[in-house]
Amino acid sequence: MIKIIFDFDNTMGVEGCDVDDGLALLYLLGRSDVKILGITTTYGNSTIDTVHNNTIEMFKDLNISHIPLYKGSACKSNRKSEAAEFLAKAAAEHKNEITLLATGSLTNLYGAYEIDNNFFKNLKQIVLMGGITKPLIINGKNLDELNFSCDPKASLKVLSSGIKVTTLDAHICLQAFFGEKEYERLTNSNIPIYKYINDKTKYWFNHVMKEFEIKGFYNWDIVSAVYITNPELFEDNFVSIVSTEDDLSRGYLKISSSPCGYTVNIPSKIKDIDLFNEIIFKAWANVNITKKV
Repeated sequence: MIKIIFDFDNTMGVEGCDVDDGLALLYLLGRSDVKILGITTTYGNSTIDTVHNNTIEMFKDLNISHIPLYKGSACKSNRKSEAAEFLAKAAAEHKNEITLLATGSLTNLYGAYEIDNNFFKNLKQIVLMGGITKPLIINGKNLDELNFSCDPKASLKVLSSGIKVTTLDAHICLQAFFGEKEYERLTNSNIPIYKYINDKTKYWFNHVMKEFEIKGFYNWDIVSAVYITNPELFEDNFVSIVSTEDDLSRGYLKISSSPCGYTVNIPSKIKDIDLFNEIIFKAWANVNITKKV
């Protein structure tokens, strides 16, 4: 059983905001080999209040009462929060057992370290979604990095923590395109959770189509969730990173041939995208929903 704590900026269903964190949570909920010890909310896609309240509503929709939910810090200037306290305590109680999945700002992780300097050492591994190694271009438009750049000091502390850190950067996530073929599978099914996903994400599909003139969106955060459960689907790529806090203010992961950096795994490829999507849909189908759709 894989023990996970998920730190995320869930805005699935919030008009104008990304949907990938919520889709990643649904994926983890549908995995019989995953035990979610807790969910912590952070800012990034929107404010902490919007993220946390939206997650409360999602818990109600899915009748989730067995997973504790903790609210994170609102900004990098004050990292104290109930989420940071929970992270520090859980890691100490489950030493070297927890995989921490973080897909928004990394402020809560730094907050946990400030509470307990052994926090990172107490984890089994950290899996992230974030970072760029070159300009991120979608259909001719340049996108800013939106995770590591939220709190570059925290990002530097996490990436250089000395434990196993894997980040699924924005470039590999471009391989996880959720397009018309995938939406047809949602709309042509009577499975309730598929209908729920369709209802909660269609606005984002339309937004991205208008903004970038592509029919679909990139399923950023779910890539990191699938990496945890199915690492064999990915080509690992352990590199030496020498990014400074200033680099990370732009989300930039500077790779160096020098051994003086800190080692981070930045997987370079999803080996089988059809199998990748099949695994996701199969997990989603296992999720029960109480809300009428």
